[in-house]
Amino acid sequence: MSVVDNWDHWKEFLNSRLDEAQDKGLSDGVVSDVAYQVGEYLAGQVEPKNDQERVLADLWKVASEEEQHAIANMMVKLVDHK
Repeated sequence: MSVVDNWDHWKEFLNSRLDEAQDKGLSDGVVSDVAYQVGEYLAGQVEPKNDQERVLADLWKVASEEEQHAIANMMVKLVDHK
């Protein structure tokens, strides 16, 4: 099963990548920029695999760039278990 097939697996995957970035000393700004770039890639290249991803994709499509950055930052907060 792909990591994007299950919402909880997707969040766990994102959390582990966030932990790695933080362990390597990446700043919150860099993490935010990478999250935005990942969102851009997913919105343009990956078909949503579950209802949650569909909602995020639909929101991303109608959002301004500033709102897309906010969505990306909220995803970082969602998976940050600190």
